[in-house]
Amino acid sequence: MISPHPSPLPKGEGIKTVVITGATGVLGNLVAKTFAERGHNIALLDRDQDKLDSLTRDLNLPADRLYTQVIDLLDGNALYDSAQKVSEKFGNIHALIHLVGGWVGGKTLPESEASDLEFMLNQHVWTTFNLLKSFTPYLAQSNWSRVIAVSQPITVKPTAKSAIYAAAKSAQESLVLTLAEEYKDSGLTANIIHVKSIDIKSDALRKGTSPAEIVAAMTYLFSEEANKVNGARIPLY
Repeated sequence: MISPHPSPLPKGEGIKTVVITGATGVLGNLVAKTFAERGHNIALLDRDQDKLDSLTRDLNLPADRLYTQVIDLLDGNALYDSAQKVSEKFGNIHALIHLVGGWVGGKTLPESEASDLEFMLNQHVWTTFNLLKSFTPYLAQSNWSRVIAVSQPITVKPTAKSAIYAAAKSAQESLVLTLAEEYKDSGLTANIIHVKSIDIKSDALRKGTSPAEIVAAMTYLFSEEANKVNGARIPLY
C-alpha cells in the first residue's frame, strides 16, 4: 500500500505522469509502486481486470493521481482514445514504460509455425507500434519525456531456436530506437534495458536480473542526469 504522503521527490524531478503497460506482472507491480511512491501520477494499461483491480487497491492512490484502463494494445483506435484521456486528466504525459512480454521459442526455423510468428509480432511489434503512435505526440509536447522498453541481448546475437522471438524483439527495438532519433531534439529520450532473464524469486544462485535492479535502471533513466542517454541498449546482466 502506498502512503498517502509520498516520499519527497528527488531534487529537480517534479510531479510527472507515467504510463505503464503490463503493470500487473511482477516487474510491472514494482515499477508502478516505485513511481507512485515518488509522488508521480500513474496510468495503468492492462488486459486483466482482476489483477488491475488488485494493483489499484495496493497502490491506494487518490483518484486524481491514478488512471486505469483494461485495454487490448492491439486496438490502435482504443489506444488513441486512451492517450487522449490520460492527457485530459493529467495534462502532460512524461513517460511510457512498456512491459508487455511473451516468449515463443525452442524450435528451429523449419519447425516454427506461421502462427508463432504472428503471435510474437502482435505481442511485441504491434503493441509497441500502437503505443508509440498514440502516445508520442503527447510525450513530445511535454518537452521532457521518456520511453523505456525491456528486451533481451538475443536481438544483437540470436541463438539457435530463437528466430521467431528474436525477430519480433528486434523489430520492437527498431521502433524504439528510431523514435529516439526522430525526437532527440525535443527532450524525448527512448531507451531499451537488456536483460537475459528476470529473476522474480531473488535467488542469489540464479543468473537473472532482479526486478529491483531493472527498476533502479528505470529511475536513473527518468532522472535529469540521464538527459543525454538516448537510443541506447543498456546491458543489465
